[in-house]
Amino acid sequence: MRAETEKLVDEIKQAISLLRRHFDWDQALKRLDYLNNRAEDPSLWNDALEAQKLMRERQTLEDGVKAVRGLTQALEDNIGLIELGEEENDRSVVEEAEAAIRSLSGEVRARQIETMLSGEADGNDSYLEIHAGAGGTESQDWGSMLLRMYTRWAERRGFKVDVLEVHDGEEAGIKSATVLIKGEKAYGWLKTESGVHRLVRISPYDSNARRHTSFASVWVYPVIDDSIDVQVSESDVRIDTYRASGSGGQHVNTTDSAVRITHLATGIAVACQAERSQHKNRAKAWEMLRSRLYEEELKKREAAANATEASKSDIGWGHQIRSYVLQPYQLVKDLRTGVENTSPSDVLDGDLDEFMEASLSQRIEGGSGQPVADLD
Repeated sequence: MRAETEKLVDEIKQAISLLRRHFDWDQALKRLDYLNNRAEDPSLWNDALEAQKLMRERQTLEDGVKAVRGLTQALEDNIGLIELGEEENDRSVVEEAEAAIRSLSGEVRARQIETMLSGEADGNDSYLEIHAGAGGTESQDWGSMLLRMYTRWAERRGFKVDVLEVHDGEEAGIKSATVLIKGEKAYGWLKTESGVHRLVRISPYDSNARRHTSFASVWVYPVIDDSIDVQVSESDVRIDTYRASGSGGQHVNTTDSAVRITHLATGIAVACQAERSQHKNRAKAWEMLRSRLYEEELKKREAAANATEASKSDIGWGHQIRSYVLQPYQLVKDLRTGVENTSPSDVLDGDLDEFMEASLSQRIEGGSGQPVADLD
């Protein structure tokens, strides 16, 4: 077998091994047997919601197990064909099998990405919040750059972006913003983006053209649907109304239509000013709060949610997940995975998939989530 093919075979074997680990293979098989038995029990449908939940779980497990077994068998079959072709000196058989293995590598990659996005709420739409750190205009301008970056990323994927709330900076940029990103598996893709993002550049606001470092935090949490029940009482929250700021039409500043809801026990606060109607903004804010509380519960159950934990820290040095350096050199570096891109302009224009895929892969591989060496 050629060295190139051997390397590819090793990569596929490692990828399959990671898929099996993700499934917790032995437990997955036992669980699938249990669910198959439950599916044959007529009493299961006495509780329709519970039955639907179990059947979805069964289908997901069944598809995953079938895929891993199919990939494993296909790899073994083509390795056998290469060995047979080499024994019989039949180059056409070897080349056909090598082509099949290259194709198999693509299938494994697609399955890995699908597996990365198979979490409990990964298929849902997503809220995304941006908050400028200390530093006034510099950080507020950086916040608006991040908002544009994620908007461009969403547009590239054909997702829809609804702006729910924006607090403009005094001179430029934004103090904070909340957007709703609607699209297939939007939360699954975005969930590892929570954390502090750092910008290093020559400031356009500094007459002495000095280099500045700015920080802004990103917070991502899923939109929850009717199948997820999160109970919150009005006695558990404080509701404030205020006049909306920023763009939004001729009536945006004329009434106290914006709504902020603060969950007293956790301190979680959400705000919405997207609608002219206070009633509609209140309803959307309640949805956002339930989503944030649900995301808090998800964090407790996901031991690998290092990025989300980091986002709870101060917006400043030592807590960033990614650095974007525009001067004196050009580099974007993810401090969790080590992934780098030497074209910050492309990244800031929404080219984020390689960073997202790497951080999602790190979860499957059981990465420590500890930051790699920081930049200068």
